[in-house]
Amino acid sequence: MVNNFSRSTSFNRRALNAESPRVLNVSSPKALNVLSAKPLCFTSSRVYHRLGWVSRLFPVLILIGALISFIILLHGGYIYVLPSLSQAFYGHGVLKFNDSSNVCDIFDGSWVIDDDYPFYNASDCPFAEQGFNCLGNGRKDRDYLKWRWKPKNCDIPRFNVHNVLEMLRDKRIVFVGDSMSRTQWESLICLLMTGVEDKKSVYEVNGNKITKRIRFLGVRFTSFNFTIEFFRSVFLVQHGWMPRHAPKRVRSTLKLDKLDDVSNEWINADVLIFNTGQWWVPGKLFETGCYFQVGNSVKLGMSIPAGFKMALGTWASWVENTIDTNRTLVFFRTFEPSHWSEKSRRFCNVTQSPLSETEGRDRSIFSETIFEVIKNMTVPITVLQVTSMSAFRRDAHVGGWSDNPMVPDCSHWCLPGLPDIWNEIFLSYLLANYGLPAVNGKQ
Repeated sequence: MVNNFSRSTSFNRRALNAESPRVLNVSSPKALNVLSAKPLCFTSSRVYHRLGWVSRLFPVLILIGALISFIILLHGGYIYVLPSLSQAFYGHGVLKFNDSSNVCDIFDGSWVIDDDYPFYNASDCPFAEQGFNCLGNGRKDRDYLKWRWKPKNCDIPRFNVHNVLEMLRDKRIVFVGDSMSRTQWESLICLLMTGVEDKKSVYEVNGNKITKRIRFLGVRFTSFNFTIEFFRSVFLVQHGWMPRHAPKRVRSTLKLDKLDDVSNEWINADVLIFNTGQWWVPGKLFETGCYFQVGNSVKLGMSIPAGFKMALGTWASWVENTIDTNRTLVFFRTFEPSHWSEKSRRFCNVTQSPLSETEGRDRSIFSETIFEVIKNMTVPITVLQVTSMSAFRRDAHVGGWSDNPMVPDCSHWCLPGLPDIWNEIFLSYLLANYGLPAVNGKQ
């Protein structure tokens, strides 16, 4: 991973420097040759005086050097022995793109049981879709709610709802993407609702119910004067009707060189969180008659990975030319793995515990393309690399506990559940950037 995913190196402007300190090694000096085998009959008293002064000063220099070495070693121990108090908390190096074993990669870890979870009940949150409320839809086992992500060399700051509410005061948070983005958006709102006394002060700005059919949803927290918005843009680029003189099999196109026509609505946000990937499959594109278009030309032979990369290039150019990254923090969340038992997506085996192996789901051409595009951008983008950590969570899917139990679902996630952990990581970056305190996670 590459260091320009941070806000000046990783994301945080207040991060401690994780570069290995140079340790001053003070070796025992050889004895000064102040005595000679030859008579010093020609040596003046001034020389004797100077040599005596040097011999008296040298132990002092050794002591000063030793103290400096001790201080440097102590500082290095603080940085590397206690990373959860420095790099991990402030976000420095968490998106690791070097070979240093001392850098905390927040996405390299394992799932551990934590009885403090979950933080909310979806049945008590009016902004959680019924289709994601697995417990409310009849799921009996609750073990999937008790898992916390533990990075190897650091900790994610413990979620503190009051700190987060204060941090978000007067701000505008915008999620852009597909239904996975909407799930994370719902998760964040439900997490924050637990710290609001007057629940009626939180409402959808247009009075809409939370549904996948609405392209824009915005929830306002009146007491803190901030909104958390969601724009449905499953491809990020424009989806248009069949162009003139196109072959009969072309019913619509994705205009890979034009960002979504609602992109102007995203500009004046304090935080932008993007995602895409789930719709970039033949069943959502070619099999429905949707092909790629660049300018006035339909690219019938262009592959999905090539189209995805070009679309991300368009997004990257838009961010670089349109977004003031001195004001707006930009995130991109990587591809979320599904756990279907067969390619036809008809059989969904949801387990009670996380998998011990990722079964190859920790890698994705979409996630790799995201990294490739972003590392070449000229502005800071923070990547939320959730692909690997989510690959273990076969247990966290909706499965048959949706509002339509006849249709299994090994793509979407239960709420509460995995998206809450994504948000804890996301919020740890915000807390580091805005400088508010946070409670460290458990070891």
